[in-house]
Amino acid sequence: MGKTAIESNNQESNKQVIKRKKINFTMPHSYVFMGMMIFLAGILTYIVPAGEFNRVEDLATDRLVVVPDSYKLIEQSPVSFFDLFLSIQKGMINAAEIIFYVLFSYGFIFMLTKTGVFNCGIGVLLKKMKGKENFIAPIFMLVFGLMGATFGMYEESYGYIPLMMGIAVALGYDALVGVAIVYVGITTGFSASITNPFTIGIAQNIAKIPLFSGTGFRIIAFIAFMSLSIFYVMHYANKVKKNPDASLVKDIEFPFLSDIRKGVLSEQKFTTRHKISMILFVGTILTLIMGTVKFRWHLPELSAVLIMMMIVTGLVNKLTFAQIADTFIEACKTMVFAALIIGLANAILVVFQEGHIIDTIVHAMAYVIKDLSPMISASSMLIGQTLLNLFIPSASAAAAISMPIMTPLADLVGLNRQIAVLAFQFGDGFANMFWPHTVAVICGIACIPIDRWYKFLWPLFLSILSLEIIFVIIAVAINYGQ
Repeated sequence: MGKTAIESNNQESNKQVIKRKKINFTMPHSYVFMGMMIFLAGILTYIVPAGEFNRVEDLATDRLVVVPDSYKLIEQSPVSFFDLFLSIQKGMINAAEIIFYVLFSYGFIFMLTKTGVFNCGIGVLLKKMKGKENFIAPIFMLVFGLMGATFGMYEESYGYIPLMMGIAVALGYDALVGVAIVYVGITTGFSASITNPFTIGIAQNIAKIPLFSGTGFRIIAFIAFMSLSIFYVMHYANKVKKNPDASLVKDIEFPFLSDIRKGVLSEQKFTTRHKISMILFVGTILTLIMGTVKFRWHLPELSAVLIMMMIVTGLVNKLTFAQIADTFIEACKTMVFAALIIGLANAILVVFQEGHIIDTIVHAMAYVIKDLSPMISASSMLIGQTLLNLFIPSASAAAAISMPIMTPLADLVGLNRQIAVLAFQFGDGFANMFWPHTVAVICGIACIPIDRWYKFLWPLFLSILSLEIIFVIIAVAINYGQ
């Protein structure tokens, strides 16, 4: 009898061990994960029929846009096993602008770190804001949100991630909060945009409605989404501050943040050279913003500014040209992981393009939506655009492909075209927080495992998606845009 009881207990114990093993899922290495995504994209090129729309040049946007009702099937062009590996090299080339921008922007921040300017500057900021530290993160999130909402800043914000990680750690939060301040802030603003030329501007031009019309409704949406994002990030930040063990990245080492964690900020003297360097840093930020807003600079021009200011900062802090070069090489070593992730993410898009399946997916989505009621159609447009972002991460490219289809569809089901634009901007923008082609880039820059980001993000993403649907339904109910 005792033996039977022991065997029964052993069997139960073994079942519990097996159950725990099944639950204990480990996220694969980021490169392995991206490789799996590339392989899956390749499989889709064998399953999804190849097709394409005719395209014509739109004079208003100076872009090639699709012609509605022109979709046709073409000869299947599946991507071969060898071409999957070739797509990685092509993805690296296609992503060259952003890869080098990330290297140069991090090189500039790394120069500030190596010379002590970064840590001393954070120390001064904390002293000046003593008693008001809780306002720093929300203010920065709002600033990034406004830059995304007004002039469409997005990839240009990546260079600020290491800076905000340092500020977040100095405030008693964790490095993940710093990433969220930049990435969640800029993505929320870009998605719930007010006058973003890359989403609202292009989409409204294609839809043939007045440029930046409907601003009042979008301002209300921006306030709602921004409030939700700031509340979520600060809730996590304060939880980590009260209990560091609650941090999702407590076991991750961030070498350039080590001095900040040790609390040596207040011990470092803020020298004249540091002060000059901080003035140069602020001047660089203002130059980047001015260049983006007034002169429509893109990543190459921004990179040039960062290269110059990295050299000038090094010289101000008595580094030789050889030492400046060595510092930049050291920074690049840290960012090689992120640079390659960016190329791998672009390889997925290369596979979709060469398999000619993107237009087929757009056509299928449009076919499903056309017979639905206005509210369901609008919500379906939103969901469809969110899914489409997996295949077309570029907002301007997505607008050129989907808006010529969604505009006549909106007319067909009795929706105002302004609602089609709203569904496009929400669906295209917020998806960037979730789909791996962008998440992998951000996690690569921040040296954070992808699974930690998803653990942090999923409650916020579901809340945002729900709010998106609510705003689209409200827009249909009030006939927004009429």
